Amino acid sequence: MSERSVVHSTFVIERVYPAAPEKVYFALSDPTAKKRWFFDPDNPMPSRHEMDFRVGGKEVNAGCPSEGQMHFYNAVYHDIVPNRRMVYSYELLFGETRVSVSLATIELIAEGKGTRLILTEQGAFFDGIDSPATREHGTGELLDALGTALGAEASSQSASRFGS
Repeated sequence: MSERSVVHSTFVIERVYPAAPEKVYFALSDPTAKKRWFFDPDNPMPSRHEMDFRVGGKEVNAGCPSEGQMHFYNAVYHDIVPNRRMVYSYELLFGETRVSVSLATIELIAEGKGTRLILTEQGAFFDGIDSPATREHGTGELLDALGTALGAEASSQSASRFGS
C-alpha cells in the first residue's frame, strides 16, 4: 500500500463584482447561469452537470480534462440565505480516487453598486494528489470566470438599453 497522508488547510478568496448581490447570487444558484462559468477552462464541456439548489440539495459536475481521467465534483448544500450566504461541502474525485473533501462558505456583501464575495474554504487534501495551493488557484480562476460572466451580462443589458 502506498503512503497515506492528509493536509488540512483554510484559505479565503475575495472578489468585488460590479453587480448587485441578487445578480451574483443568481449566477451562483441558478443551474443554467452557473453552467456558463463553473467549468474547467481546459474542458469547457462537462459531461454531466446537475444542480438542486436548496438546503440538502446536491450538485454534480463531471468532466474529463486533457489528461483523460474523469473528475467529479459532488456537493451538498447545508445553509442558504438568499442573496447573502451559502454553505456547502464537497468532495473532489479523480476517477474513483477521492482527492479532497471541503467545507466552503460564500458570503455576499453589498458594496456600493456592487458585491463583495468572500469565499472561505476549509479542506482536507489526501495523499498529495491535490494541494491547498492548487485548489486556491483553481477556485480563484472560477471566481474570475464568474466575474467575466457577470461583466458580460452587464454589458449585454447595457447595450440592450441603448438599442445596440
